[in-house]
Amino acid sequence: MDRHFLSPLFAPRSMVVFAGDPEAETAPTPMAGTLRRALREGGFAGPLTWLDIGMSGTLGDLAQSRSDLALIALPPEQIAAALEVVGRIRCRAALVLSSGVSLALASELHAIAQRAGVQLLGPNSLGFQRPSLALNASALGPLAAAGPLGLVSQSGALTASILDWARLNGVGFSSVISLGPSTSVDLPQALDFLAHDGQTQSILIYLEGIRNSRRFMSALRAAAYTKPVVVMKAGRKPAGSRAALTHSASIVGADDVFDAALRRAGVVRVRVFTQLFSAAKCLASRFRPVGRRLSIITNGGGPGVLAADWADEIGLEVAQVDDLGEETDGPGYRKALDAALADRSTDGVLLIHSPKPGTDPDAIAAAVGAGFKASGKPVLACWMGDATVKAARDHLAGLGMPSFRTPESAVDAFHSITSFYRNQQLLQQTPPPLSNLAKPDIEGARLLIEGVLTERRRVLTEMESKALLAAFHVPVTRTMLARNPTEAMLIASQLGYPVALKIDSPDITHKSDVHGVVLDVFSATQVRDRYNEMMEAVARAQPTARINGITVQPMARRDGAREVYVGLTTDDPFGPVITFGAGGTMIELIADRAMELPPLNQFLARRLIERSRAAELLGEWRGTPAAKVEALEQVLLRVSEMVCELPQLREMDINPIIVDERGAIAVDARIVVDHAPAAPGRYDHLAILPYPASQEREWPMKGGGLYTVRPIHPDDAEMLQAFVRNMSEESRYFRFASTLPEMPARMLARYTLIDYDREMALVAVLKERQTAADGTVTETQRLIGVSRYITNPDQSSCEFSLAVADDFNGQGLGSRLMLAIADLARNKGLKQIVGLILSNNTRMLRLMTSLGYTIAAFPEDPSFKTATKNL
Repeated sequence: MDRHFLSPLFAPRSMVVFAGDPEAETAPTPMAGTLRRALREGGFAGPLTWLDIGMSGTLGDLAQSRSDLALIALPPEQIAAALEVVGRIRCRAALVLSSGVSLALASELHAIAQRAGVQLLGPNSLGFQRPSLALNASALGPLAAAGPLGLVSQSGALTASILDWARLNGVGFSSVISLGPSTSVDLPQALDFLAHDGQTQSILIYLEGIRNSRRFMSALRAAAYTKPVVVMKAGRKPAGSRAALTHSASIVGADDVFDAALRRAGVVRVRVFTQLFSAAKCLASRFRPVGRRLSIITNGGGPGVLAADWADEIGLEVAQVDDLGEETDGPGYRKALDAALADRSTDGVLLIHSPKPGTDPDAIAAAVGAGFKASGKPVLACWMGDATVKAARDHLAGLGMPSFRTPESAVDAFHSITSFYRNQQLLQQTPPPLSNLAKPDIEGARLLIEGVLTERRRVLTEMESKALLAAFHVPVTRTMLARNPTEAMLIASQLGYPVALKIDSPDITHKSDVHGVVLDVFSATQVRDRYNEMMEAVARAQPTARINGITVQPMARRDGAREVYVGLTTDDPFGPVITFGAGGTMIELIADRAMELPPLNQFLARRLIERSRAAELLGEWRGTPAAKVEALEQVLLRVSEMVCELPQLREMDINPIIVDERGAIAVDARIVVDHAPAAPGRYDHLAILPYPASQEREWPMKGGGLYTVRPIHPDDAEMLQAFVRNMSEESRYFRFASTLPEMPARMLARYTLIDYDREMALVAVLKERQTAADGTVTETQRLIGVSRYITNPDQSSCEFSLAVADDFNGQGLGSRLMLAIADLARNKGLKQIVGLILSNNTRMLRLMTSLGYTIAAFPEDPSFKTATKNL
């Protein structure tokens, strides 16, 4: 009952095989021969039946027994017929082990599988391995050793290489999945399986591309919240690989955006496949959260320098390098380790030992191992060499201390630990589309954009761009348009000198390139002369450009002010990306680009600023006061609101933004728009769905008072745990089919950090007032009910669950929560909602009957009934 929908594929209990006669000397295809050998050598112990597509007599019996998985290794012209047979015998899943299948045939196979309700891996897949089942259904070489790592890869060739390396280095796997380019079961689904798989402790991914950013981010975030996930991606692209209409967009590359997406998903990225395993090994150790400060303890200067140099190269801070000397023994290492672990300025320790004549690597390993605690600060070991230190390295690894052969690989591993915990903080952020700041004029902004698009323009003028920013309360300099020199002089005198003059044209992308910007104009005469000179220069540089006039604005220069920029670019496939960095006329040369996927909250905005090189300029420096970073955070939050609410935005360049101790103001802006694609959801243009704050409602309680029903978020974990602990044993059994006293940490995480795109959980929260003995009154919140639905793999139905606090039964709370969750499922486009209810849970069965659900027996387990309703 708790099996994942892909368990019949990746963890089958029974199989049928279409690969010709297993006793024949020749196989119908080379893949069939490979599959036969793999199955024989693996030794799968479950029921296994060999079939031919022309067989008919045994199909009825097979349909009754309903095997989990069908393996198909046949010539391309026979695959469709075999898959039709798979559907007739009611197999739950199929693997087409093949290569060279055309796109047309692949599409036909996908359609057959969908009609039959078969989960299909392939075609053009090299298969998978499940070592714990002794199952090698692949062309990836010998069966891997069993272990805690789940590997999913989009490259069969690289998967085979990874397995070969792992075999020589004693690395084991729970599952190895090679997807290939044409598979129906895709990366998000494979990730979902590994996230729910009890045998998988860490997940490794080799990635070449994604089809749907929302589904990818949804599955990746869900997996990373329960298990460490390490990603290696190929196909890095240089920045500026496409034509961009704004400066900030031109310095953002596809690989930069992918890095931002992985950070937000809470995962770690590595560059070479050996780092996949070292990162997974360290993350599985579950060290407590750490910063970037690494202490290096060594018995040789050279190895310590190598480690320190590499740490600096990849952005770590070296707290200290403690060279103990060549003669140092075990107690010397232990004393240095204890001191480093007690040092509050150190977040992790790297122990390096280079064997010297007269030293005992084993004794030193035993001494430092005695002072190691796997749950404390990260401690990593690098016993350099091979044969003479192997026993010491094995001893440390047995204690749970990650051990490496080179200083650089050990430093890389520490970097993975720090990246993981930093990114996990980003993962837990679930911002709403709108911040708590003053409400923006969304309708006015939409009308402005519609007017521009009606004129068949994409690029907003500076005046229009600033008006759009002002609609979202971004501070901008006062700007007025002059259509002749006289108007320019009058405006300048009203605004006050000095002023800046800028060309205003829908056809000119970069004003400076056509001499369309003049700064520090101090008099009316200069305004007149500069106006005429600019018009002549622009006419020479771009004679066909349409000129609206010249804008006049007061100079925003302030002593000690810094220039930064905020930008927006649209990535394929991740959609809108917000960027931040050092601004001014040299923005492209400086190429300072920190970025984040929207939506943002204050935490994410501050982290975005901190990742930029410009962050170093914002603090106090040589008597200049620190800039008001909170003002920049508010600008970023406002831009995030714009991105969420205005899907027409494609590029944005707010440059420069002048910031000092008094605040921030946008001096210039350029915005590019386009028609928004038709989408069923309001925020479908975003890779990460915002927290659905609009679903919050207040409802009256019987007997007086109000309770709030709203979507769950990660901060509810403590309240949800208290809710479960306070349930009666019977209530816990009815909800979880178990009497567990509380939710395990991983389960609690899974239930509170959800992806609102594919599931929803509503919590009912009651505010309670408590009076202490001294008369102090405090207000607390209590979770008194929760309902949820999770979308099924068919994407048209969902499964529900409901729990209500024992002391609130019979007050209509369960009905309200079920009606609300069903409405949300209906609004999502789902057609049916269904739940499993224990047969002896008569109160729940009565409730669902009263709400119009159909109650029926559950064929797979008579102790349950199903409650179903068409939406």
